[in-house]
Amino acid sequence: MMRNIIVFLFVVVGTFIIDQAIKVWAMDAVNGVEYAVIMEGSCINLELFYNRGVAFSMLASLGDNLKWLQLVLIIGIIAYVFYEGYLKQYAFAIGLIVGGALGNLYDRFLHEGVVDYVAWHCGFNFAVFNYADVMIDLGVAIILLMTFLEYRREKKSKA
Repeated sequence: MMRNIIVFLFVVVGTFIIDQAIKVWAMDAVNGVEYAVIMEGSCINLELFYNRGVAFSMLASLGDNLKWLQLVLIIGIIAYVFYEGYLKQYAFAIGLIVGGALGNLYDRFLHEGVVDYVAWHCGFNFAVFNYADVMIDLGVAIILLMTFLEYRREKKSKA
């Protein structure tokens, strides 16, 4: 179990540090302007944007209360993960999710919104997102894949 905790903590801290370093670079690139295009590409732009809500700016109307709600949810999820022993199977993936969540939560306390900077517009306009969002999605994808593979393995062994 100790090895899993070390992996979890290493991934959380690493994800958080990389996320914050990229966000500092993005904010420095535009000298503190609230919204600016840093670099334009054919499918992806680097655009600084402060998201006051969650995905697709939903729940922005909660204002300052959103960060406190997210803090409670993150603490609850971490407690649940430890209580149920999920680190044994998913230490790396959960580390990505928690590291990304903490990076975005830190933004809410420091900048009153999440610092987003990747704008996808290849064929259609998509949300503006950041490294932390990608790590959260990657962590969820890893858990889903591992769960699916385990289900297939169990199903095969029963046949």
